[in-house]
Amino acid sequence: MRWPRIIFLSLLALLLAGFLHYTLPQRDVVRIVNVESRLTEVGGFNGLFFAQRDSGSAQSSAARDLRLISTIRPDGRPLVYRNEDTGVLWPPYFKFDSEDLQTEAANLTSTETVPQWVAITHYGWRSNLISIYPNAISIRPVAGPDVTLFPWLNILILVVLALVVFMIWRIWERFEDRVIEPILDRFSVQWAKMKDRFAGRG
Repeated sequence: MRWPRIIFLSLLALLLAGFLHYTLPQRDVVRIVNVESRLTEVGGFNGLFFAQRDSGSAQSSAARDLRLISTIRPDGRPLVYRNEDTGVLWPPYFKFDSEDLQTEAANLTSTETVPQWVAITHYGWRSNLISIYPNAISIRPVAGPDVTLFPWLNILILVVLALVVFMIWRIWERFEDRVIEPILDRFSVQWAKMKDRFAGRG
């Protein structure tokens, strides 16, 4: 019983780590080079990685205007963000200001010769293979590409989550000791008695 339990818990931990990495806020220092809206088909598998339609939108088609923010990282690599409302559903960022954020991004656009570095808070992943983008939550100017951004919020969330997991584990351990193990012990005794009876030893 030990190895199946270890494998199950390892898979569960991997799923939880992936979920947290996708959902928790991350911050990148980048330079904005372009903002645009592009009519994009959102559906099928990659539709899972897009937020709901903008709050108040009445569109029902799978095609939507996707706001994109194109950026360059300090090492010169490109990174594209989408800019969508999250509403009150998951993830719980309560973002309703995509139009305003697009205007902020356009105002902070800069060139390589006169760069304006910004910190973009976002969640999600970028994948060229399945055409998904991280969703920008907020933008703020920073002093330069080498600024240090300490993830205080993520640490607080992870500490609280670790405490919750520890409490659940302790409750399960007590439940196992007081309920499950006595039932298994009684079952083992009954099974042993049945075997003895069938073997003519009862």
